[in-house]
Amino acid sequence: MVVRKEKKSRKYRGYRTHGWGTKGQHRDRGAEGGRTVGMHKEKWSWLVKYGEGWYGKHGFRNPTSKVINSINLRKLQTLIDNGTIILTEENGKQVIDLEKYGYEKLLAGGSLTSKVVIKVKHATEKAVEKVKQLGGEIILTSKE
Repeated sequence: MVVRKEKKSRKYRGYRTHGWGTKGQHRDRGAEGGRTVGMHKEKWSWLVKYGEGWYGKHGFRNPTSKVINSINLRKLQTLIDNGTIILTEENGKQVIDLEKYGYEKLLAGGSLTSKVVIKVKHATEKAVEKVKQLGGEIILTSKE
């Protein structure tokens, strides 16, 4: 699919119908889908039954923000104890690959009880210090 360099609406400035033929075409709501008219009148019973949250403000998601899945040491220890995260043996060391479990960053809250090698994209300085004090290590896998 080719990406336009400018918006189509800018291209058609001064051309009354913007490429939609004679006057009045492409003006009505048509079969565009999404929210339709009549929801506060003839379709009210459907709205009451199925359309919770139809009206009102629904928040804003900042398109420039990044969501990073993170885990702190306390939560990591509980997941190890539960058996949710399984330790693997490599060269006689206990190893955890957090990327395999969907975590990108290790935070320093809490503490671990055993020395482990943790593979993760990002980690805070305090988390690295805490793991090193136990005799473990953190291997950062990100290229940054």
